[in-house]
Amino acid sequence: MSARRHGCLATLLKFLLLCVIVFYGAVGVTNPWAFRIGGRWTPLLYWSGYGKLVTKTGTYPLYVMFYPSAHFSRLHLDGLRPTGGLQGTGSLCTSPGVVEALKLGGTIYGGWSSADDALMQFRLLEIRVFNVGQQQGYFDLYGRWRGSELVMDDRGRANSKFRSGLKIEHASITLDSGSYSDFKAACSNATAPPRLPGS
Repeated sequence: MSARRHGCLATLLKFLLLCVIVFYGAVGVTNPWAFRIGGRWTPLLYWSGYGKLVTKTGTYPLYVMFYPSAHFSRLHLDGLRPTGGLQGTGSLCTSPGVVEALKLGGTIYGGWSSADDALMQFRLLEIRVFNVGQQQGYFDLYGRWRGSELVMDDRGRANSKFRSGLKIEHASITLDSGSYSDFKAACSNATAPPRLPGS
């Protein structure tokens, strides 16, 4: 019985190893840039970082985490063709200790073997728990890598107001590699809440 159990375990491990090899092989063919993001090797195929989002209404700590997606814009941007999609999450610190969860989607342009020379576009969208047709707030960011930092801005484009009344306008940010716990600490240690519209 133990030999049979050992044989089943070995078969399962071989199957899991095969799945991992197939998965990494597929990513290597479709999104090879995911193995190198922000000037470093990313074997887990994702990147996370945070920074201070400077806007018309105040400064907001922002965290993002993204990885490859099959869905992306098919339109060219700045003369560059889209080479892959992005998906993930974002977190916006709207006041000390208060975090707005966001959904991240986007496109990478001009990058194939590495994200380092690519143009990145994010849309950070307010999460809707129940879809009853309500408007979702969002803002877009565009930028490129400067070494390990991702420098982005909204290019002055119109964004949609959040349900709280917050609207992100004239936004710019430098994102540096970091964890969600780093972001939470930065949010908790914020000295004063940003000015909200109408305040």
